[in-house]
Amino acid sequence: MIFLFAINPVSGGSDKAVWEEGIHNYFANLPHTVHQFYFDGKTDDETLRQQIAQHKPDRVVAVGGDGTIKIVATALLNTGIPLGVLPAGSANGMARELGIPPDVDGSLALLVNGVPKATDILSVNDGDVCLHLSDIGLNAQLVKHYEQNNLRGKFGYLRGVINVLQKRRLLRVSITVGDECVQRAAFMIVLANARMYGTGAVINPDGDPCDGHFEVVIFRRLSFWEILKLFWLYKPFDPKKIEIFPATSVTIETHRRAYFQVDGEYRGRITTLKAVIKPGALLMLVPAA
Repeated sequence: MIFLFAINPVSGGSDKAVWEEGIHNYFANLPHTVHQFYFDGKTDDETLRQQIAQHKPDRVVAVGGDGTIKIVATALLNTGIPLGVLPAGSANGMARELGIPPDVDGSLALLVNGVPKATDILSVNDGDVCLHLSDIGLNAQLVKHYEQNNLRGKFGYLRGVINVLQKRRLLRVSITVGDECVQRAAFMIVLANARMYGTGAVINPDGDPCDGHFEVVIFRRLSFWEILKLFWLYKPFDPKKIEIFPATSVTIETHRRAYFQVDGEYRGRITTLKAVIKPGALLMLVPAA
């Protein structure tokens, strides 16, 4: 087999030497061809497509976190080429979601011995790709604050939570799922194609990125303690304070502009959010059952 490794050298702010050494050692005596290249943060999409066209790999491997996975996944949609993951980033939510081992040896072994699994993605507003979680409202505002202030670590996140909670406001929204339209006041609405955020916070306990649908999770009440429980201690949220609607498509309209994020990346403020599931559009290497 031909493997193409897409390495993000700055993902997670850590040196990738351990992962690169692991790749070299693991494949040294195996009958596989290995190619690798590095993202530069400027021409990643174009470079990745050129590398795929040049080497015609059987498997493409993202070496980094959720952001790196998303870049590679977008290029592999509907190609039939499986995506492998070496979880070398600061946020490895997708790897955790799919049961990919966090260690070097375990995740490398999975590249050879794992099985391709058809995985859903969400197409969000003008073709933006969502692999696991998008939302409007409080968490998206937190993502914006986190990015703007270059915060790091749990205490940086706590500072962000305190700042955002002081400014929190209810959103008045109209949500259309299938033939049903509901009006709600909510602090946050999540489009969940998976169970958890990259931080490990479980937002949708019954989520499954391979089941052909997603969940619309509406947070109608949010106290400071509940936010800390969810995003700091990673404890389950009180199910009495949320509503969950299974969906294959959704349209959400807000009465005022709402903060919006996709897979941990802030996208601005919007008044309309549309999403549709693309079942099995991405093949990902996962442990054999």
